[in-house]
This record gives sequence, C-alpha cells and structure tokens, in this order.
Amino acid sequence: MDTDVSRDVSLTNYALVTAAYWAFTLTDGALRMLVLLHFHELGYSPLQLATLFLLYEVLGAVTNLVGGTVAARIGLKITLVGGLLLQAVALTMLSLLDVEWSVPAQVSFVLAAQGISGVAKDLTKLSAKTAIKLVLPEGASGTLFKWVALLTGSKNALKGVGFFLGGVLLSWLGFVGALYAMGAGVLCSWVVTQLALPASLGKPKVKARLGQLMSKTRGVNLMAAARVFLFGARDVWFVVALPVYCSEQLGWEYVRVGSFMAAWVIGYGVVQSFAPRVLALRRHPDDARSAFTWSVLLAGVPLLMVAALYLELRAVWVVVIGLAVFGAVFAVNSSLHSYLILAYSERDKAAANVGFYYMANAIGRLLGTVLSGVVYQAAGMAACLGTAAVMLGAAAVFSARLPPVGQRPVTEQVSA
Repeated sequence: MDTDVSRDVSLTNYALVTAAYWAFTLTDGALRMLVLLHFHELGYSPLQLATLFLLYEVLGAVTNLVGGTVAARIGLKITLVGGLLLQAVALTMLSLLDVEWSVPAQVSFVLAAQGISGVAKDLTKLSAKTAIKLVLPEGASGTLFKWVALLTGSKNALKGVGFFLGGVLLSWLGFVGALYAMGAGVLCSWVVTQLALPASLGKPKVKARLGQLMSKTRGVNLMAAARVFLFGARDVWFVVALPVYCSEQLGWEYVRVGSFMAAWVIGYGVVQSFAPRVLALRRHPDDARSAFTWSVLLAGVPLLMVAALYLELRAVWVVVIGLAVFGAVFAVNSSLHSYLILAYSERDKAAANVGFYYMANAIGRLLGTVLSGVVYQAAGMAACLGTAAVMLGAAAVFSARLPPVGQRPVTEQVSA
C-alpha cells in the first residue's frame, strides 16, 4: 500500500454504505416534513418553526468538523452505524412529545431530538461521501464525478420521496404512528449494516491528528466558503417559507404541500445524477470555472421570480415553474461542488476534508433556516427569494477564486 488509508473497500462494501445512507435519507426527509406540518397545524409561527431546526443544523456543523477527523482515525463503519442508531433514538424521543406541555417545553424537547437527528444525518453523510474517494483508483477524476453525482442525486431523490412519505404518514398514521414506523425501518437498516459491513472500512494505517481539523488547502477552503452561501440560498426559501407559503397563500392541504416539495427534491436529485453529462467536462481547469458560471446562472433565477411576483403574475405558476428551474440549475451546482471537494482532497485526508466541507454546508443550512423564518415572517416570499440571490452572488465570488483541479495543493492554516 502506498497511502496511509486502507484500500480494501470493495464495491460490495460501498453498496452497503450507500443502501444505509438511502434508508437514513428517507427518514430524514419524512421527519422534516412531519415536524413542519405537525407544528404548523398546532399554530407555530414561521419563526418558531425555524427555531425547531436550529440545533439540528448547529450540531450538524460540529459533527462534520469533528466527525471527519474521527472517521479518519477509527474508520467509517463506526460513524455510519452510530449515525443510524442515533436517528432511531431521535425518532423514538420525538414520539414521547406531549402537546399538553407549555410551548417553551415543547420547543426545547423538539430542539433536543432534532439535534440528535442532526448529528445522525451528518455522520452517515460523511461516511457515504468519503467511501467514494476510497473505492476509486487515483486520478480517476471523470469516474469520480459520475459516482459522486449518482450518489448525491439518488440521495436527494430519495429525500424527496421522504417528504412525500412524511405527508402521507402524517395523514394515515398520525404524528406518533409515523415516528414509530420510521424508527423501525432505521433499526432494520442498522442491524444489516452492523452485521454485514467490515470493521476495516476506511480505517487508516496512520491515524489523523486532531490538530489537522482546521488545516486545509486553498481549494478546500474556497469550496467550503462557497458551500455556505450556496445552501443558505436554497434553505432561505425552502425550509420554512415555501411550505408555509403554499399552505397559507395558495391554500394547499398538507399532502399536496408534501407532494410538491417531494417532486421538487426528486427532480433536483435526478438532474444531479446527470450533471456530468450536462457539464461535459473535458479538462481539469474547466471544472473550477464551471462552478463560477453556474453560480451566476443560479443567482438570476430568484431575481426573475421576484420580478414576476412584483408584476403580479399568477403566484402559483411563478412558484411552480420558477422553483423547477431553480432546482435544475441548483442541482448542477451542488453536484459539481460535491465532486470538487473530493477532487481537491488527497486520499489520506478525504474524510477530514469532507467533514470540514459539510460543516460549512451545515452552517449554510443553519443560516438559511434562520433567515427563512425571519425574512418570511417580516417581508414574505419575495424577500426570501431576493435574499437567496444575494447569497448566490457571494457563492459566485468565492467560486471565481478556485484553483484548477490538477494544480498541486498549497496548504493554508485557517484560524479557529
């Protein structure tokens, strides 16, 4: 072996990791829809709904930062099965919620359960994303992009199915029944993964030092900064504003809201899977330039939607068509970003870099979630879309400074 990381990851092992990630993703999407619709029905305001997800994003950021280095020290199996088990705990905990409690007590309880789910989500994500880097040979950049696009696209399509599943389960089984059903599914996945996955998955010969947490290359740093604003721009309208807007302003029932959000995420995931064909990349330098170009294109979509809303065009069509276009362009951006972070990472630093990068992703989601509740409550959907455009402009600025993928990395020391 010529690297510190074990290369005994087989396609079978990768398939097991992916299947576990898919199982988790279904419950993650369903849980978000359950919480949003259930507490909106109980009378929670957009700002209160956003608050319910704060600890989910905060602990997700911490988990990514620390979890990547932990995975680089002890291997990926422990982080993966740990994430599945924690999700089962979070679902069980939420089923114990009592609506007779005071609102502060309910919010605190849901915050804690969502925090556990946030840790679970990012442990499984970094395990699955890192496994791609380990299963492929050195220098297989074209193949790497295709595998990343396939995993990311399929994950998001399944998350969309999860949104739909959440709305359906809430209607059929109620809040507690839906949580029990999802918890049982996650536990089954945990048992299979625990028994079938070898302990050696991604385990290094030389353990990463905890001091490497904030030591990254220029490409990784810039990708992380761009990721903060890319996902903040999505969640500023998607997390709270969109479901509340569809329910309050368009008069949609819960199953229809869940179905629309599911269709959006599924379509977004399908486009992600085909992103390599859309981009048709041929040379490494084009990869970084494409990140800037597609960020600029994406920023134009919410601006056009804002103009259409102010011109008083029919709101339902502005939302449906505009967000469909946004989803397609966003999918290409997201898939390209997921590829670039692995392309900028050396094999023995992949887990730590992926963790650092998705910490930035979680920070972006946290920022977007807070702004989604605050901006929507203060100024409505058009203001949320305008905020998204500004954040995408910031993502484009960082993307413009990305080095070519084939360029030898220069390590920068980032202060905490």
